[in-house]
Amino acid sequence: MIRRTLYRAGVALWFCIWPEVAFAQLPESLPKLNYEVIADFFQLPAGEHLVEPAGVAVNSKGHIYVFHRGKHPLMEFDPSGKFLRSIADDLFVKAHMVRIDAEDNIWTADVSSHVVLKLSPEGRVLLALGRMRIPGDDVLHFNQPTDGAWDRDGNVYVADGYGNSRVVKFDKYGNVLMGWGMKGTLPGQFDTPHTIVIDGDLVYVGDRENSRIQIFDRNGRFLRQWKLGSPFGLVLAPDHSLYMADAVAGRILKIDAEGKVVGSFTGPQPGQGPHFDPHEIALGPGGSIFTAEVRGWHAEKLRPR
Repeated sequence: MIRRTLYRAGVALWFCIWPEVAFAQLPESLPKLNYEVIADFFQLPAGEHLVEPAGVAVNSKGHIYVFHRGKHPLMEFDPSGKFLRSIADDLFVKAHMVRIDAEDNIWTADVSSHVVLKLSPEGRVLLALGRMRIPGDDVLHFNQPTDGAWDRDGNVYVADGYGNSRVVKFDKYGNVLMGWGMKGTLPGQFDTPHTIVIDGDLVYVGDRENSRIQIFDRNGRFLRQWKLGSPFGLVLAPDHSLYMADAVAGRILKIDAEGKVVGSFTGPQPGQGPHFDPHEIALGPGGSIFTAEVRGWHAEKLRPR
């Protein structure tokens, strides 16, 4: 039995559910995704360096956004990797994730400011969720939020990951609707909900330290879970498959709608090449994959062979 917390209009409600647990397990042998690394794809200005890149995203024009922890945290590059600009330098404290929505708005999750921002394509703040540099566990505050996603109605879902182990749902204007989750290992509980994506009525939450992807409906009802490694980053493909970044195993998995792994790309083994630890990934034109790698201090482009 699971005790579940829902937050509606700022009031915490508790109830108990008996979930029907369904599992998908990681197979022993994995088919390979055939990609090659494009070395030095991102062309930084003279004197600039990427510092612990944590987030990466691609907009409708094929422009790539890298979110890192250096002096110009949010950088935009054209499809060839040429640096275009930095955006809103003084808004960020410690970069974590970046997403681009269907209107090319830019969403950022910052684990030290405790804020999730929606920026226009020009970089103007359109919506701020949380309170700047003020952590908390009520519905108006986050404690190191990790990621954000939105559904077809414009509702926003924030993975409030490191401090609170929950998901909080807002309407498109930033009004809190509900939330669910608590620290734990049972279905519907989390230990670092690190990444979140939505496909139709399905909410996929990468429950990193529990080494699983949990799947919910849009009201937070647990449906099933997949034990496929450590989900650091999730991204949805046009064919409704998922790509999962696993920084612990140093690989990227492609997962079909039933939870079956249909492909894997693994970086160099220790001592055989640069460290590969994809923290967040993004899909680009032509099947390319972009990575942000915190420990390796670089972002990369992977091109299908």
